[in-house]
This record gives sequence, C-alpha cells and structure tokens, in this order.
Amino acid sequence: MSTLSTHVLDAVSGNPATGMRVEVQSRSQTGADPQTVGSGTTNDDGRVAELVPEGLAPGDYRIVFATGEWFAAQGVTGFYPEVAITFTVDEERHYHVPVLLSPFAFSTYRGS
Repeated sequence: MSTLSTHVLDAVSGNPATGMRVEVQSRSQTGADPQTVGSGTTNDDGRVAELVPEGLAPGDYRIVFATGEWFAAQGVTGFYPEVAITFTVDEERHYHVPVLLSPFAFSTYRGS
C-alpha cells in the first residue's frame, strides 16, 4: 500500500497554512460517488503527515483542501472555496502533494 502526505504554504504571508481541513476521496472508475478514505488538519508546519492511515491501493484519488474556509478564518476573501487535486496511484511508494496557496491562485506538483 502507498502512503500520502501534504504540505500547504500561504504564499502571501510566507507561512505554513495551519489548521486547514484536508480530505482524501477515492474515485471510482464506474462513476459512483467518491468515497472519503482519509482526512486531517494541517499542523503548525502546514503538514498532514498521514492522511490515509490504511494506505492507498492503486487507483485514482482526489485530495480536497478547504481553502475558502481557511482564508475566511484569516479574514481574507478568496476566489476558490476549495482546491481539489486529482491524482493517480500507479505504483507502491510514498506520494506527497504540496500546495502553494494565495487567495486567487494555487500551484502543486508531485513531491517526494
């Protein structure tokens, strides 16, 4: 089974995005509704080290960041109520999905 982590940084302040809700959903090939397979909240360093304690089997997943809720708590109006990143687990390894975030933009890549 593969493992998954994330790291969220606020590009405006240059600080970790502490206290953001994150959810991981499995995506069915048959078009069925996504199922939540893990969740967490970013720590003081903006990280969630173990999002899916049971691990991830091969397949497609979606990691959803509650960005609108997080920015609102900071007193900031943002454009994206959530950021959802869909990715494929195709081999057994560790997957890391970092996000660099601002109220009107975000970027991500496959980390290590």
